[in-house]
Amino acid sequence: MKKIKILAIVGSLRKESYNRQLALAAKEVIGDRADFELLEYHDIPLMNQDIEYPAPEAVKRVREAVKDADGIWFFTPEYNHFFSGVLKNLIDWLSRSISDKEPQVLAGKPAAISGISPAMAGTSLAQDHLVTLISFLNMDVMNVPRLTIPNAMQQLDSDGKLTLKASYPYLEKQADAYISFLQTRIK
Repeated sequence: MKKIKILAIVGSLRKESYNRQLALAAKEVIGDRADFELLEYHDIPLMNQDIEYPAPEAVKRVREAVKDADGIWFFTPEYNHFFSGVLKNLIDWLSRSISDKEPQVLAGKPAAISGISPAMAGTSLAQDHLVTLISFLNMDVMNVPRLTIPNAMQQLDSDGKLTLKASYPYLEKQADAYISFLQTRIK
């Protein structure tokens, strides 16, 4: 069996964002069971049909990364009860057909969703909105388990780094479930 390729998409561009740190923790949990890559997309322009064809090089690069992945694992913050604008912009680009002959790259991709927030409610509302969008785009969403971690500040060390004391077992559970989910879908 070929090695699974997971592409992590973090809904924040901040270098030390809690969700980026959560994605890196997920990478550790996955270990050698899969190739795990974080998508870098800070150079994606705002969606604009005037520049859609031919797509900017940055858009071509992220589309190729999505096409090459067996699954997409989203790590989303919650901004005003919604996922971030940068994540929405990226998904808008990925949701567009590449050409008359090639459809958008998200359709059929197995997806998992996690998120961490300093807020008490975690990222559950942002995740629900994200599920609505990616389901519309025909992604294969693993709804159970989803991971929403509230009170991020309680799981930081003295340097502000995420330690996931209380939430680590839940991340392990989600990672195991996602690997199994992907194994049943890889042809």
